[in-house]
Amino acid sequence: MKKQTKAILIVAIVLVLAVIFIYPRWDQFMGKPENAAGTGQPGGPQGSGQPIPVNVVEIRPERLENVLSVTGTIIPNESVNLRSEISGLVNKISFNEGQFVKKGTPLLYLNDDELNAQYQRLDFTRKLFQSQENRQKQLLAKEAISQEEYDIVLNQFNTNLSDIKLVEAQLTKTIIRAPFDGVLGLRMISEGSVIGPADVIANIVNIDPIKIEFSIPERYANQVKVGSKIIFSNESEGIDVEGTVYAFEPTIDTGTRTLKIRAQSPNKERKFLPGMFVRIKYILGVEENALMVPAESVIPELAGYKVFVVNKESKIEERKVSIGTRTESFVQIVDGLKEGDLVLSTGVLQVRTGMPVTYTKTN
Repeated sequence: MKKQTKAILIVAIVLVLAVIFIYPRWDQFMGKPENAAGTGQPGGPQGSGQPIPVNVVEIRPERLENVLSVTGTIIPNESVNLRSEISGLVNKISFNEGQFVKKGTPLLYLNDDELNAQYQRLDFTRKLFQSQENRQKQLLAKEAISQEEYDIVLNQFNTNLSDIKLVEAQLTKTIIRAPFDGVLGLRMISEGSVIGPADVIANIVNIDPIKIEFSIPERYANQVKVGSKIIFSNESEGIDVEGTVYAFEPTIDTGTRTLKIRAQSPNKERKFLPGMFVRIKYILGVEENALMVPAESVIPELAGYKVFVVNKESKIEERKVSIGTRTESFVQIVDGLKEGDLVLSTGVLQVRTGMPVTYTKTN
């Protein structure tokens, strides 16, 4: 073996021996104590034995609204396409497009000359039959005529009265009236046109109150109650409005597995129009004394959930809990905590059971 190679091997052996001897005592050479920071001894975050600072939330009963967020559509309270029951010539249109009208307001008149002529003829005949019936009744009382003769005249009189009522009903149909309070849409006919039962005159809608139609998943169907509240809003308005559920379908839609619901809300200023898209918060239920903790305080485990609380000695305790309703940032605790408990909202991944802490209460 060459001298150079031997020298290299000797140097390498010396270095290895030096590392083996010096490394375990390096802290002593550097003047550091054996329990210096970073050795992993329990206590504070640097193993100094000092309590670590954390934030806690004191549990207090509060009102909890179980809210379901869905979307829906505005529909009118009432809506109908105005049509005539009979065919006829339009004599007069007495409404303006977009006008608000009260129930019973005359909107359109059809030509009724022929029906008026029939009515006058029947009215003259009625007077004749009426006088005949009176005379025959007097004669029957004196037994001057038979009962059969009187019945024939009476039947003619009654038939005439029925014919008059029929013409009166037809005359009534020549005037198209508003079926309910509402706003008229665009007119589809003009004066002078001949219309029939298939022709649409205009649309009339009642939008005060308005109805809100929406659907919820079937798993919430048993929580739906008539009279429960919803909060809805539209992007054009940007305000929250309250409505009340007044009806829902008695069956689940098998295609979508949802339950269709309708609610009502006042709309005196007509801000909401039929067909509008709305976002809905449906309040399924309200609990007055719910115990809520921040969502970040709840730690999921294989067997359920747990939270960390600070006891009277300012040390950490672990509690198994059962959860209920979730909101955007809080979770309801139905079992495992009581009023006044101090639940950690920060440092939940750093603490361990029995560890001392200093805490600050937050809302």
